[in-house]
Amino acid sequence: MNHALKSTLAPQAFGRVAVLFGGKSAERAVSLKSGQAVLEALQSAGVDAFGIDVGDDLLERLGRERIDRAFIVLHGRGGEDGSMQGLLECVGIPYTGSGVLASALAMDKLRTKQVWQSLGLPTPRHAVPTSESDCRAAARDLGFPLIVKPAHEGSSIGMAKVNDIDELIAAWLSARSHDPQVLVEQWIQGPEFTVALLRGQVLPPIGLGTPHSFYDYDAKYLASDTQYRIPCGLDSSKEEELKALCARACEAVGVQGWARVDVMQDAEGRFWLLEVNTVPGMTDHSLVPMAARAAGLDFQQLVLAVLADSVEARG
Repeated sequence: MNHALKSTLAPQAFGRVAVLFGGKSAERAVSLKSGQAVLEALQSAGVDAFGIDVGDDLLERLGRERIDRAFIVLHGRGGEDGSMQGLLECVGIPYTGSGVLASALAMDKLRTKQVWQSLGLPTPRHAVPTSESDCRAAARDLGFPLIVKPAHEGSSIGMAKVNDIDELIAAWLSARSHDPQVLVEQWIQGPEFTVALLRGQVLPPIGLGTPHSFYDYDAKYLASDTQYRIPCGLDSSKEEELKALCARACEAVGVQGWARVDVMQDAEGRFWLLEVNTVPGMTDHSLVPMAARAAGLDFQQLVLAVLADSVEARG
């Protein structure tokens, strides 16, 4: 086990911990599962933890309850986009994970890509159409197949792979129901990897396999035929290249504490950065717990390590 990852703090040192989950985003159902798992792990470790299903009364609850720090397990908008982080900073409650800027930036897939591009980091070519004629121009420029994504959603919500202009326009219109800004991205044909970072260290990469056309919401949370490869299947030099790229990708965005980077590899072996998740899933299907296990941390130790970082970074 890598002992630098483990928390050395006694459970009592964290004080009273509020686990924030649920919320109103499209990822509410996933967040409820993640939050329950985190809460149970903290309580079983002896931490004085309680849960808050985030609603309209949150500010009143934060003022009423004695809270020494918050464990954020809110996925998507309202929890992962900097707004919750800013609120907690305003009321003086330390919290887990990235700060306001990194959270807001990573939630915006388009601006994350623009930061990566400015630093010469590889990310697929893209367009941001605002009309059907823009969709046609994107198709001419990028070619098919393409992937269509709402720019500010997670968990693959609203995403679709398209193979012709009619599919592209339909998927663009559908994605707009989730987000007014829609990203159309070059399709990278090849294996997908996900790489978790914890307390400044890169965990073992995971290779993903699914019979679906891509690693969609169903493959992530519901399917029983999704394949998770640890070791990821790369030779040692390519694995080190992947880990170094993901560390640079997170540094560029300003990530703190923990995160997960999604990457594709093309037929020539080149890696392409897709996105960073600053509040990764913590369900029984989730990837960060798998990567932590491969690094020698069980779920409880992982949760305590994430929480410990809130003490050391912002305590």
